[in-house]
Amino acid sequence: MPRIRSVATVPALNRRTLLAATGAVSLSAGIGLALRPQSPAHAATAAQAPVADSVAHAEGQMATTGPKAPAALAPYSRGTTLGSVATPRSGSTGYRRLGDGAGWKRVVRDELAAPKTGRADRRTALAAFVQLTDLHLIDAQHPLRLEYLRSQSKSAWRPQEALTVAGAVSLIERVNSLHGAPATGTPLHFVMTTGDNTDNNSKTELEWFLKVMSGGRITPNSGDPRHYEGVQASNLKTYWQPDAALRDADKQLGFPRIQGFLEAAIRELRSPGLKLPWYSTVGNHDALPLGCYGSRGDSYLTEFAVGGKKLMSLGSAEATTLAKSIKNGSSPKGAAFHDLLRAHAREMRSVTPDEKRAPFTPAEYIKAHLDPAHTGPGPIGHGYSSANLSAGTQYYTFRIAEDVIGISLDTTDPGGHYEGSIGTAQLRWLEKTLRENADSYVIVFSHHTSKTMRNTHPDPAHPTEQRHGGAEVVALLARFSNTLAWVNGHTHKNEIIPHAASGNRSFWEICTASHVDFPQLARVIELVDNKDGTLSLFTTLIESAAPHATDFSDLTQTGLAALYRELSFNAPGARTDLSGTSRDRNTELILKKG
Repeated sequence: MPRIRSVATVPALNRRTLLAATGAVSLSAGIGLALRPQSPAHAATAAQAPVADSVAHAEGQMATTGPKAPAALAPYSRGTTLGSVATPRSGSTGYRRLGDGAGWKRVVRDELAAPKTGRADRRTALAAFVQLTDLHLIDAQHPLRLEYLRSQSKSAWRPQEALTVAGAVSLIERVNSLHGAPATGTPLHFVMTTGDNTDNNSKTELEWFLKVMSGGRITPNSGDPRHYEGVQASNLKTYWQPDAALRDADKQLGFPRIQGFLEAAIRELRSPGLKLPWYSTVGNHDALPLGCYGSRGDSYLTEFAVGGKKLMSLGSAEATTLAKSIKNGSSPKGAAFHDLLRAHAREMRSVTPDEKRAPFTPAEYIKAHLDPAHTGPGPIGHGYSSANLSAGTQYYTFRIAEDVIGISLDTTDPGGHYEGSIGTAQLRWLEKTLRENADSYVIVFSHHTSKTMRNTHPDPAHPTEQRHGGAEVVALLARFSNTLAWVNGHTHKNEIIPHAASGNRSFWEICTASHVDFPQLARVIELVDNKDGTLSLFTTLIESAAPHATDFSDLTQTGLAALYRELSFNAPGARTDLSGTSRDRNTELILKKG
């Protein structure tokens, strides 16, 4: 393995420090060098443009103000869950208000290697980045949504769903406020979002996601531009009616009446965009309508998405039948859903049609990432390239640091269902990429976890190609000693799994909770060389920048983001185990060097 240099210990006047002083250090490690899939690893020329732009900006700053010394690098806890975590202030039942709670301590995990004393004084930082996952930006008025499944399960619809954009913008504000990486203080290199960036595979949501990440003004509304038309203005007791005096099912549990909520929820807001380069990984909700249906060939469902009718209520028996068909994958292309909508056509309510709600294809997803309007801090395409468009793929590699590469997989199954798998072509590409980069450490990113890759529905575009599950991916990664971690999401729960293998070929699987369900988290991950034959991966969870306490009269952008968190905590039927255990949260994960 070539000698690895720390981003924190290079001479003060070299290019990396220059970029650190101007807030662009992450570009100095070659973050813009996207490696095209299905070809030998090489730099994508177009993706280097943000690096040049950053250098020009830094030189311009120095010409007018002179060089600035970078801030001292040091570990910290403020602004992370090491310092404080949103916690209910009192009570054990009913609607509970949140406030500041004690932070979560860091836990050292030694299942794969023993920690050695004195490593804190020896260690050298190799890379640091932020993982966002399962943002689920929701067009809450979309005609295809399945809110009516709440008749059989309270958790099928969540009262915070109209505020996903405000919550995501607040998370971006938190990432921008971080003073480097919490455990080492080293500058952060990039942000990776590991899928389910959208919720309904809708073009409205895709536009909102890209503006949240790269910056811009967003109006989280569709249909009628004047007012909200979804289930929260339906006068149905099944759903929380925030503006109305109606004593709905949620108000009976203590939910408040907040007049002006719906008007505020669809009001324009502004995202500053990330200051760091960011990369994108696809999830099932990005690839499939409703995250589960391989229904691209169904013109009825496509037209229904943009049309003027919406089903808002359904009996519990039919809702249970549909929910079971989604869970067991008995109707992966949506035939059962199609039939149900046709059967209830007369019970639907009228809404304003909107062509922007149309589902997007994989090619449209990539083209939107490549759009210069959404480049933000770079790189162009956010990992995707024209090579992906030509090959019809959504997986790629990129350079994280001098001796660390990232691999982004596409674990969605175009054949339908919310669980995942990969095809033989992608599995072979992964093996080839690992082999050709044997002299670099590897961090793998995907949406699905090893436990949720059990879906082997054939890909309609490649019906004879075999699909491969999580166990096969784990076995492949464990063949290469340079694999350090597999970072993913999908389950909405924090979980860190050790995968032990002989010959120093063990690695950690790091799954992070979503930002739509409480506790609404993201994760900072740092890689360090302990200079004693071991490596450490530090994981630190962060919340959005919104205050823990809420004020029902504060319907500003920040106030809505705080309310987004509190509503998610109180959502009827919500799981209470998504934080994971202390061993799944803030950790130091020890590995032997490969």
